[in-house]
Amino acid sequence: MIPSNKCIELIKEFEGISLKAYTCPAGIVTIGYGSTRWQDGTKIDLGQEITMTGANKLLQFEVNRIANRLPELKVNQNQFDAIVSFSYNVGVANFKFSTLLKLIKANANNPLIRNEFMKWTKARDTKTNTLRVLKGLVRRREAEANLYFA
Repeated sequence: MIPSNKCIELIKEFEGISLKAYTCPAGIVTIGYGSTRWQDGTKIDLGQEITMTGANKLLQFEVNRIANRLPELKVNQNQFDAIVSFSYNVGVANFKFSTLLKLIKANANNPLIRNEFMKWTKARDTKTNTLRVLKGLVRRREAEANLYFA
């Protein structure tokens, strides 16, 4: 299965676009639509820039890479797109060790899956080194859960 335009648009909506590298709220240097690395695997550095075309190509590259790293799942297109968006944001490794994945593997239509999406709404505040709920992550998880169950 490959990510659809719904997946790409969902990621774009919540990541936003920056053609100049910046430090995100979690303290990670990103560019484009939240990319942390170039296609060759090198980290994004502050001060680097990208074109809109380059940002779209980098996003497509990353989304495809993530989709290829996901475990085999028996899900529909909307469910797959939601999982790819989620993994783009939290990382494939975090998804692979999550209760969310365990529930999906057991029964992809389990309504408790919605609750598992909503457990991923916190980010580390780099100033206080504490986890805090981010409104943007709450909205994103709601959108991903809604797409998953659409």
